[in-house]
Amino acid sequence: MISRIIIAAAVALFFTPAARVLSQEHPEHPSKGAAATKKGGAEKRMSTADISTGIKRNIEAETKKSSDGKFHVQHEGQNLAMDLMKVHDDRLQDLGDGKYFACVDMKGTDGKTYDIDFFLTGQPGKMKVTETAVHKIDGKPLYNWKEENGKWQKVPAA
Repeated sequence: MISRIIIAAAVALFFTPAARVLSQEHPEHPSKGAAATKKGGAEKRMSTADISTGIKRNIEAETKKSSDGKFHVQHEGQNLAMDLMKVHDDRLQDLGDGKYFACVDMKGTDGKTYDIDFFLTGQPGKMKVTETAVHKIDGKPLYNWKEENGKWQKVPAA
């Protein structure tokens, strides 16, 4: 009898789809490949390489503009001066409607490591950052992401 219950439970679990993750580190969507954008009637493909190039160009341009040669982000009333360490190419996302997401690691002049979330818009070669947010400080998340009705929302870190 017990073995039948165990077998039934195992079969039920095998055929039950995995539970959806309610809270994640970054907005992530099923891979659609490159995003299609229209320009002059012709379709252009937005790739993760285009998003990566766009965020790197933005950081480089902002760094060149600053008097100290650092990238600056405002966080809780502080002006954080940082250097780029890494663009997380595995976390670049097409959010739809010409909006894109990028995550980077930066080293602050205060010695801390910052995970910065960037939101971008635009076409390949002409992307603009519309929002930045400090997601983690020294690996500790300040917020997480949760998908509700097809839209990603920031939620407090547990």
